[in-house]
Amino acid sequence: MGSVGLLYVGAVLFINGLMLVGIIPGKSAAILNFFVGVMQVVFPTLIILQADGDASVIFAAAGLYLFGFTYLYVGILQVTGISGEGLGWFSLFVAACAVVIGVLQFTLVGDPVFGVIWFVWAVLWFLFFLLLGLNRTSLTTMTGWFTVFISHLTGTIPAFLLLLGRFETNTANAALVAALAAVALAAAFFLGRKAMRSSAQPGTAAHVSPAT
Repeated sequence: MGSVGLLYVGAVLFINGLMLVGIIPGKSAAILNFFVGVMQVVFPTLIILQADGDASVIFAAAGLYLFGFTYLYVGILQVTGISGEGLGWFSLFVAACAVVIGVLQFTLVGDPVFGVIWFVWAVLWFLFFLLLGLNRTSLTTMTGWFTVFISHLTGTIPAFLLLLGRFETNTANAALVAALAAVALAAAFFLGRKAMRSSAQPGTAAHVSPAT
């Protein structure tokens, strides 16, 4: 169930990234956020109920709620038009938890690849905090493209590898994921700066807020 849930994390991050860069309307993206948000609440609950007190299984499932509540929150905001400050500050909480879980993946679980993946998610959710919690709207395009790029790196691809039984965690693969994430962040920064320069030119339409 966790692998299936991870696959749809990749899907919803991809859609949300496209929403932030203005390709998909917010209300259209809300539908998948509701679907995946419910999934990411139901699946970890079922996993925990079947864990028979196994602390490692419970630990693995607990972090999924962070995603589930985020996507439900996004869906509600897009449908109702409520401002996103609350989601922004919740994203700061998620980012802090992701750092802790990432460290534990290295030290307790012995899974360096998912350690790096959790650190990448920490960076992403911190960008959500800056964008929504602190209203740094200049980061909208950068955050959107980074979301699009890492949706497959941290969600879709590892999910398929897990489902196929081909997932391998080691230092080399962790370094590869970290390097690709760094490239994704740099590319997103470049595209964000390019969009800012374009919007600053006379006669260019203003960027649409992700809350619309």
